[in-house]
Amino acid sequence: MPIEIKMPALSPTMEEGTLAKWLVKVGDKVSSGDIMAEIETDKATMEFEAVDEGTIVAIAVPEGSEGVKVGTVIATLAGDDEGAAAPAAKPATPAAAQKPARAEPVEAPSLAAATAPAVKNSPSTSSARADQRVVASPLAKRIASQLGVDLAKVAGSGPNGRIVKADVEGATGGAAVPAPVSAVAAQSAVAAPDFGIPYEAEKLNNVRKTIARRLTEAKQTIPHIYLTVDVRLDALLKLRGELNKALEAQGVKLSVNDLMIKALAKALEIVPKCNVSFAGDELRKFTRSDISVAVAAPSGLITPIIVDAAAKTVSQISKEMSALAAKAREGKLQPHEYQGGTASLSNLGMFGIKQFDAVINPPQAMILAVGAGEQRPHVVDGALSVATVMSATGSFDHRAIDGADGAALMQAFKNLVEQPLGLLA
Repeated sequence: MPIEIKMPALSPTMEEGTLAKWLVKVGDKVSSGDIMAEIETDKATMEFEAVDEGTIVAIAVPEGSEGVKVGTVIATLAGDDEGAAAPAAKPATPAAAQKPARAEPVEAPSLAAATAPAVKNSPSTSSARADQRVVASPLAKRIASQLGVDLAKVAGSGPNGRIVKADVEGATGGAAVPAPVSAVAAQSAVAAPDFGIPYEAEKLNNVRKTIARRLTEAKQTIPHIYLTVDVRLDALLKLRGELNKALEAQGVKLSVNDLMIKALAKALEIVPKCNVSFAGDELRKFTRSDISVAVAAPSGLITPIIVDAAAKTVSQISKEMSALAAKAREGKLQPHEYQGGTASLSNLGMFGIKQFDAVINPPQAMILAVGAGEQRPHVVDGALSVATVMSATGSFDHRAIDGADGAALMQAFKNLVEQPLGLLA
């Protein structure tokens, strides 16, 4: 019988995506592992591989369709024993493709579902959810965290027993819940007047929508505290030059950023109170330093991760970072390569930026912003001299990290950069 090909969930948080491009057409034969389409998620454009073998007999969702829900049938495949003569289903344009993209947060489907009358779960649905993890929309989880609601005791009225906003509000007796900051931001953006100034409207891709939503939430919900130190780079630059000569035969060329990644990871080991995440009524203390590194890609900012950076050599970090940055710019990062991380590093020094304050990337609790190294008057051993100095600013989630602990991390980072042999230990 014909095989329905459905919109896949290419990341744990993906609820919908854009079918950016079809790489096959009706009548094409495909084998397991063949690339069938390119799908744009909220983080990157990813390739979708065929699982079964057969002939494409129908394409239900045209390329360019936005807001295609996970699980939607996007094409039909006839098995080899059926042949291409299998009746092709009439292509159906998804509702999301029939109307302009909405400037709503990812949680919007849950908000829509919340307007429907509550439906009690069947015993089988309830027992199934009890044996598995709680299934709830991100918005419902956030509201439950704010109101102290135990989601395990809430009956979901969404699809397959999914807990939505209305269910959480019902569990609190209809207590008022603030509107999501992302929704407020979206409404403000739509209402912004143009004052008659000529402009060109460019539709936001999924990556840019996600950046806008997450950073708005971060600035409005996370109490940031900023701590800045000036760091001498002369010893680190000298060591980098010596290491690059030694590694030249291996085709490795260390960047200053590679050494900064290592320094931040080691500093987090020295000051573990900063390698944490605020999670409602608990503080998660990480035992490994995974550093998310900000990379500017054509579709928007993305943060590939160097896993366990403190345990890796600087040459390993350099090789991994080069490969990840290339994949990020091509939009080919896999979910495990950009999801997670315990702290972030953002370096704008290559643009001549002296100092800046970065926005925390939730659920992380800190990000280090690195500026350009420049020749400055500097006091060395009680005498005024000229040194290469860089300003580094740490942004900390004050709910999870006290100022004194943040200061200790910045001091540890400064010491490692100014005495860089510690990075090789």
